[in-house]
Amino acid sequence: MTFLNGFVLIDAPASALNNARDAMDAQYDNEVGVKMIQVSRTERYPYVSAQAFRYWLRDTLAQNPEWLAHTAPVFREAKVAYTDANPMQYWDDDLFGYMRAEGKKTSAAEGRKGDASREGATDIKQSVTRTSPFRVGTLVSLAPVNIVKDFGTMSRSGPNMQDGDPVPHSHQFYRAVFKGQLSLDLGRAGLFTYTSKAGNQNLDEVRRRLAEDGGLEHLPAQKAYRLPRAERAERVAALVAGLAELRGGAKQALHYTDVSPAAVLLVVTKGGNNPLQYVVGSDDRGQLRVNVEALKETVRAWKDQFCSPLYVGWTAGFHDAERARLRAALEELRADGMDFVLDHPRTVLRRLADDLRGDAGAAWLD
Repeated sequence: MTFLNGFVLIDAPASALNNARDAMDAQYDNEVGVKMIQVSRTERYPYVSAQAFRYWLRDTLAQNPEWLAHTAPVFREAKVAYTDANPMQYWDDDLFGYMRAEGKKTSAAEGRKGDASREGATDIKQSVTRTSPFRVGTLVSLAPVNIVKDFGTMSRSGPNMQDGDPVPHSHQFYRAVFKGQLSLDLGRAGLFTYTSKAGNQNLDEVRRRLAEDGGLEHLPAQKAYRLPRAERAERVAALVAGLAELRGGAKQALHYTDVSPAAVLLVVTKGGNNPLQYVVGSDDRGQLRVNVEALKETVRAWKDQFCSPLYVGWTAGFHDAERARLRAALEELRADGMDFVLDHPRTVLRRLADDLRGDAGAAWLD
């Protein structure tokens, strides 16, 4: 089984991409804070939760008409929500996972019967769950930063405005470069198991029958059904291409931030470990730094596990000196037999999507 592993960098020059419920060191009752990790009294690392990042990607993918046509409906039941949980039909159920456990009470069953939004929903005989083949890490600032507070007021003028003091408010923001790890289990994309282990009971009796009727390949030894390779490739390629278009984030009206990757490093490996995580960090001044020695040592140590070239996307204008150092190190590694692709992140991710659909992807997905 193979995995697509690596990380993305997102440049946030003056941003508040993921807000906290309670603001640290708040000076006002209505102050909006940012999510951060406090390591010491003075060191604070802003972060974007993995849930927020996954939401950005889901929302971005929904702009793709083909992906949208294969997006699962969501059903609500009191304080519980779940998708249709049909990974054969819905791409997001396949790649992002699901848990569908309907309420057992009579009132819940009656409510489902009267819910018009469930028309056409897949029946269910028992609870089904699927762990996500696509995994992400929390996006964390490469270095500790100063959290800035911006003071503002609601003080518009107009005939309906009453006399009196303006209404003050405050919010926090920062300047940071975020790094987040990514991993996509290529072998599990389009592969649906029916074992009783938690997270692996992807299919119940109803869904197994749908798999049989749909002509999916049955793998009795694995207790699984698998989609044809071309269908699996199209799904993972659409997800990878979606990363290139990534959009989202809080406070965009005040701190518009392009959250599409400023840089991305990815490689297909034989296992789920992420050998590239130490290639980019920060120096003593908190500035982004490419650790070329870590890159060389990593490639030499893990080269026997690599199944693809290194896919390196790095936007021109984003820490150009580090991009040049990275290119020089990659050229040295090429002389040792390690190939790479270096270009704009959007170009590289789309190239990777094409490779997943092509002959190379055929080997990675088997």
